Amino acid sequence: MITTKFTKLSLAMGLILSLPMQGFAQQEMSDKSVQNNNETESAVEENKKSGFSVERIEVTARKVKESIQDAPVSITAFTGDSLAQRGIVGTTDLDKVTPNLQFNNNAVLAGNNSSSQIFIRGIGQLDPTATVDPGVGLYIDDVYMGQSLGGSMEFRDIDRVQVLRGPQGTLFGRNTIGGAVLLSTNEPGFERGGSVRAGIGSDNLREVFVALDLPVSDDLLTRFTFGKKTQDGYVTRLYDGVDLGDTNTYTFTGKIVYDTMEKLKLKLQFDYTEADENGSPLVFAEINENAAFAARQSVIAGCPGATFPPPFIPQAEDVNNDLRCANDVWNAGPYSNNGTYELESTLKNFGIAFIAEYEFSEEINLKSITSHRQLDWTGKRDADNTPFTILHTDYVSNGEQFSQEFQLIYTGESFTGVAGLYYFEEEIDDIVTVALGIRDSLDSDNNLTANDNWAAFTQWTYKVNDALSMTLGARYTEDTKGSTPDQYDYADPSAKYLPVKLYETTFDSFTTSFSVNYRWNEKVMTYLSYSEGFKGGGWNSHFNVPQNDPEILEALHSFDEENATSYEFGFKLDLLDDSLRLNGAIFDTDYDDLQFVYRVGVAPFLANAGKASMSGGELELTWVPTDEWIIQGGIGYLDDSLDEVAEIPGTSTGVDITKTLPYTPEVQWNLGVGYIASLGNGISILPRLDSSYNSEQFFDTSNTVEIAQNDSVTLINASVAVEADDKQWRVALSVSNLTDELYPVAGNSSLSTGSGYAEIAYARGKEYHLSVNYNF
Repeated sequence: MITTKFTKLSLAMGLILSLPMQGFAQQEMSDKSVQNNNETESAVEENKKSGFSVERIEVTARKVKESIQDAPVSITAFTGDSLAQRGIVGTTDLDKVTPNLQFNNNAVLAGNNSSSQIFIRGIGQLDPTATVDPGVGLYIDDVYMGQSLGGSMEFRDIDRVQVLRGPQGTLFGRNTIGGAVLLSTNEPGFERGGSVRAGIGSDNLREVFVALDLPVSDDLLTRFTFGKKTQDGYVTRLYDGVDLGDTNTYTFTGKIVYDTMEKLKLKLQFDYTEADENGSPLVFAEINENAAFAARQSVIAGCPGATFPPPFIPQAEDVNNDLRCANDVWNAGPYSNNGTYELESTLKNFGIAFIAEYEFSEEINLKSITSHRQLDWTGKRDADNTPFTILHTDYVSNGEQFSQEFQLIYTGESFTGVAGLYYFEEEIDDIVTVALGIRDSLDSDNNLTANDNWAAFTQWTYKVNDALSMTLGARYTEDTKGSTPDQYDYADPSAKYLPVKLYETTFDSFTTSFSVNYRWNEKVMTYLSYSEGFKGGGWNSHFNVPQNDPEILEALHSFDEENATSYEFGFKLDLLDDSLRLNGAIFDTDYDDLQFVYRVGVAPFLANAGKASMSGGELELTWVPTDEWIIQGGIGYLDDSLDEVAEIPGTSTGVDITKTLPYTPEVQWNLGVGYIASLGNGISILPRLDSSYNSEQFFDTSNTVEIAQNDSVTLINASVAVEADDKQWRVALSVSNLTDELYPVAGNSSLSTGSGYAEIAYARGKEYHLSVNYNF
């Protein structure tokens, strides 16, 4: 079995290597997060020198600090500075520089600009609501973010970003079945100082960021930041002139660190983000005029030839130009919207964490991470994007989460390992109001979600000799999901769709991982790994009629967990006197009981659809041919197939084995070239050109072409910066999407149901940005 899989993997890597190799990168990343030791201070001094180099990169993918060249995992890592140089200003830009990652906002159903859809190697989740877990885990400073909402965010005080590909079910646990994205923010400095950054740009962009290091003593350090950004939207709603897709956010963060440089280190950190925006930039994609909702609204408006029930019978050749008809006349293009329902997108995201580390000895350390987060958001959405009441949603969500993790880390000559305990709980109250074109009254879709999770995990690496190491890990998880629905028609609130009570079920999983890596010499390492991951099931909460059919209720009220098993072969190379770094991996993944969106009438429901498989690989490089030039890039290849699709009673879906998984472009690459030249007097100029490519991809499980990215997309970003060699100041001018490409980034379709709508979101066009940064 394993031999067969790696035959497929070898073929996949062969195909990758046959593609045009236009530069592949593993971003350089120094460990700035630990600023209380001589190694970091030396690294900071090194960074002040002019010129490029392939730097030492430290990662924490295995809960211990190690060189990326020693970690048997497919990782892409970035410093905050390297992200800024490449024009990566937020999480949704990460897929432009990371092979086999798709990170998008404008998630379906939410109507909120901060929603996120994250896919790695074809595994993720489309539904951003509280009853559904994400398929890729997002962590900020070691704290797991339990919801997809809030995942789309600006980079303001980022020290480093790590993208881990493949199931991370041992050390990171549930909801990392596709992988994990780890964000780390800057630590306080030992000297009083800070930085100020200000920027202006297209669409009336205005932003400012301030960071202050305020040490109280040698042992007590603090850092506080404030950032604000506003930008006009790029989609105009013609009804009232409101601009959609706008930005209006601010963030405040703080860190207080007590470190005696001996046994104990304590850290208290907090963050607060608030957004108040007009709404998501979704526009009309298509409408089925023979759908029941559209037909009824057309009849009410007096559309010629409209009948209810349908079919629609045109009375004149120009009927599609009649504004009384719910049809394609309302398509106003990619940057205009004909909806009339009130839109809104707000967010309040607060978190506080206490991290304690105690060093028992040189070999044994204990780490405790205690965190509380609260997330409140609203999203009002006109799904049909017409003046008709076909489908409108109004979400109000208030949620909080608590997590506690203990890690016991051992670092010895032959053994290195971690053992830990993890606990997580969340409670989210969703008040959802839906206007359905088939009825005059509103629909209530409320739900109280109550989940808790605990796990015990361990992973150990045995160094057999200087060349050979083996790693074995395991995790046991219990995941309890609870749902209390309160759903009814406003015309008769006493007639509940489901009995109002707590529905609860528990999932448990034992996941393992194994890897063996061999260092052929100081510059060459290869590894072979096996990993498992799972994502818990849950309860559907989108019922809009009383549930009288026990077969449908049994099939759709709850859904089971999904699982992934992945085999991977990779290599890490440092060549040409350390001027060239080349890292790559090939993989094969079995994806079972995957959670797909089915529909009962117009309502979306998750159900376990069947089986899928994915194979492919990534290849990344950094090449510094001289101190003045740097070439970075990466390429990913992904081949996916639906092997089995289940039939769910009472549902309709366009999913079958001929379809492809959503957000799985076959080929994805990026290439960046930077140059540095001295202008004299301690000043340098840094021009840079970056490009990225995505082949065609679908945004839903039905592969609806009306909302798909039907053509490949190539983007080009350009920038030029002037900075002091001591990094005290920097001025940069950049242009993103230089060729003003028009391409979609998200979409949602209900064309085959009674609502019959499809909506789509496009990216912004060409943008200019001027920024000034000063360190003091």
